[in-house]
Amino acid sequence: MTAPSSPAADTPDAAVLDAVATELLDREAGRRDGGKLTERFPGLDLDLGYRAQDVLVERKLAAGERLVGAKLGLTSEAKQRRMGIDAPLTAWLTDTMVLEPGAPAVLGELIHPRVEPEIVFVMGEDLAGPGVTPERALAAVEKVAAGYEVIDSRYTDFKFTLPDVVADNASAARFGVSSRLFDPADLDLIAEEAVLRVDGREVDRATGAAVQGNPAAALALAANDLGRRGKKLEAGWIVLTGGMTDAVFLHPGQTVSVDFATLGSIAVTGA
Repeated sequence: MTAPSSPAADTPDAAVLDAVATELLDREAGRRDGGKLTERFPGLDLDLGYRAQDVLVERKLAAGERLVGAKLGLTSEAKQRRMGIDAPLTAWLTDTMVLEPGAPAVLGELIHPRVEPEIVFVMGEDLAGPGVTPERALAAVEKVAAGYEVIDSRYTDFKFTLPDVVADNASAARFGVSSRLFDPADLDLIAEEAVLRVDGREVDRATGAAVQGNPAAALALAANDLGRRGKKLEAGWIVLTGGMTDAVFLHPGQTVSVDFATLGSIAVTGA
């Protein structure tokens, strides 16, 4: 698996990228949040945010973590308009983020975790832009599964600008994927409904249409964005296509579950 590439150490922005990645990794390791880094580094724009993300993830890999996939963020078109972008955010998943079916989320390892339901793709082949269409993107998907993501921003109260959250690897923390896998040809991903429950009480519901209008369209936009940055999605990777509903906080002893119409159910408990 190909790791994100970091900037040369002697580039003008290298000191900023080093400082941003170091601060975010320190916050994660210390289970503490903090203020926006764009306030400390006014030059931190979206491009530098992605480059800082690359540095951050490369350091995780150098420490022994293994890249297992990618995640999409801001797949809601309404949220994109508010943030001034026209494509989802992309970020990276490593093996230390995986929660096996039935495994709890250990809250002592996190800051202020929140859970959201996800339609999950397992890639059957490499996919990279430019020019990827939703049809081409879905053809590269081998299987589809129910999933959830535990997001955990390293910013106080989840308050950040777009470059901030990109540098923070889009708040990636933990995720779970059901062991039940489905052929994408057998699914209506746009109509696939998910019901989000907290301790059995319904708190939200949505369909796949909430994900860029079509999860395959979100995947295509992500592949094209990665292609512009010289990156790709790789065969065998897991791709979280984006939160279908707003995320809910996970508290000790609390169980957040998702019941999909076709994909089945999945849950996580805070421990």
